[in-house]
Amino acid sequence: MKFYYSAFRSRVNTRFIFSRTFKYSPLILLPPVVSLSMQWYKDPLLNNWQPLSPDGKGDTFEMKLYLSSQKQLEEDAKQQREKSIRSGILPSMFKKVLYQINDTIIEPIRIFVRFLELSAIFIPLLLVYPISWLGHHKRIQMNPDRVIQEKSGSLLWYKLLRKALELAGPTFIKLGQWAGSRTDIFSEGLCAELGELHSNARPHSLEYTKKAIVSSLEDKYQFDEIFDEFNETPVGCGAIAQVYVGKLSERIIKDYNTGTENRYFAVKVVHPGVPKKIDRDLRIMYFFSNVIDSLPTMEWLSLPNEVEQFSILMKLQLDLRIECKNLEKFNTNFKSNPRIRFPVGSMGLSSRYVLFEEYIHGFPMEEFLAVKDGLKRVDLCKKVSNPFIEAFLKMLILDDFIHADLHPGNVMIRFMKLNEYETEVVSSESQMFRIVNKLKTLAKTHDPEFIPELKRVLEDYEPQICLIDTGLVTELNDRNRVNFIALFNALARFDGYHAGELMIERSRTPETAIDKDLFALKVERLVSNVKKQTFTLGTVSIGQLLDKMLSMVRQHHVRMEGDFVSVIVAILLLEGIGRQLDPEMDLFARFVFFVLINGFQSP
Repeated sequence: MKFYYSAFRSRVNTRFIFSRTFKYSPLILLPPVVSLSMQWYKDPLLNNWQPLSPDGKGDTFEMKLYLSSQKQLEEDAKQQREKSIRSGILPSMFKKVLYQINDTIIEPIRIFVRFLELSAIFIPLLLVYPISWLGHHKRIQMNPDRVIQEKSGSLLWYKLLRKALELAGPTFIKLGQWAGSRTDIFSEGLCAELGELHSNARPHSLEYTKKAIVSSLEDKYQFDEIFDEFNETPVGCGAIAQVYVGKLSERIIKDYNTGTENRYFAVKVVHPGVPKKIDRDLRIMYFFSNVIDSLPTMEWLSLPNEVEQFSILMKLQLDLRIECKNLEKFNTNFKSNPRIRFPVGSMGLSSRYVLFEEYIHGFPMEEFLAVKDGLKRVDLCKKVSNPFIEAFLKMLILDDFIHADLHPGNVMIRFMKLNEYETEVVSSESQMFRIVNKLKTLAKTHDPEFIPELKRVLEDYEPQICLIDTGLVTELNDRNRVNFIALFNALARFDGYHAGELMIERSRTPETAIDKDLFALKVERLVSNVKKQTFTLGTVSIGQLLDKMLSMVRQHHVRMEGDFVSVIVAILLLEGIGRQLDPEMDLFARFVFFVLINGFQSP
């Protein structure tokens, strides 16, 4: 069964921060002394070692980290400027003039040049938009239970949009991935196409990576003193950062408490120049979102607010210490569950633009889904799906701290032995490594012994679900959690009309909703169908239910909170994986049962 969904993958004044690496340079025609003002700072990617503590003003754990991160960024930039003005041979007044020129002339020029670059990409796309009105209707299989229709011209324009976003760079790739998750705003056909977005970023140089890693440790070590082994080829390269794998030296293990016996670490390094480029892109987005918002009938989209949310989303991913803190919280939440594993992050080794986290050698869920049919044993597949689903329900219902990117690429499987009480792992890291390594080797060489070996391993060992890439999480603040519980209670009582009323009443802009009574009636009809399936012992597809719900939300201009939509997307992803492993899985029933047993965590 094909996996159809893809998860969606920020505006404090950062005008004091300059990067040495630029794709274009409008400074070349300016006097050299002005250009020199750009060199008084070290590259901002290489000078941030402070610890990160949550700011009490935020309404969620991640927002507290975000506010603290942005406050540090602004304070560091000011201190760095003041230090630069006081030092050096040039008079301080002259330096201040140069900075003023940079802030009022050079930086606006750079933003304007970036605007011209984006115009060259997107204006032709807007000019050919009329092709979306042409062509015959095509059927698109969104998932095994749902088919939609789109005009062939629309599908072509969606593809051109995806290519344009990839060409525009990291901000717009992330924007497309975010938009691809918002089926409450955009058409399902467009969201499906945006789900195919991929980064075309070129890996940055190894020299820069080494410099960033050394700087992350406050220049206390030479690069060769940090690692005993280091794979110089990135194992992954995204729009914002790239990832390497290395084995930490005994000296580093001794000097820093890494919290794990595993010496192999994944090292994520942000690309040079990306933070400043993203900041410029966001400024341009703010301007045009306000222009569009002023147009008649467009205010229901609340585009300035959406850009604000997207801005936060981007800037969360630009401080890798936040991802490290997320790992810390996930490990705390699941410390008593040996069937679920998150990498251990090292806050001592990490900085704003470099992340050290334990490298977990697991069998990819993507590959397991591709070969599961060869097992011909649903019971073995359930051994994999059950702990995965239970972990998600715990994140959603008990912890209110959900991994926001649960697609198969971020899920891996290891195989372990547990003690007789199933409370602790008794297998060593090396034993689990050997099992996975053997399976990977057999799979890579298409050895006929692969399926029998996988079957034997699943029979003899317990799967351990490993979740990686925790840069983004979903949390509901107190208000949204109260609304979520009220909506769940209405749905659990099969009171669809009241659920529809609640969705409008507690939406972001209730006044922009259209045909409110009709919307509530549609929700009532949808929930009645679910009730009918439940009482006839049919399997309820919660994914299909939520898909239809989002479609109605879009038609009636009901502006749902972004966190609500993130939860829905996470549920869609979960059911997408779960149904592939267990076609009879009823996530709705599992959800209700989990709540009855454990209750909701109170806000």
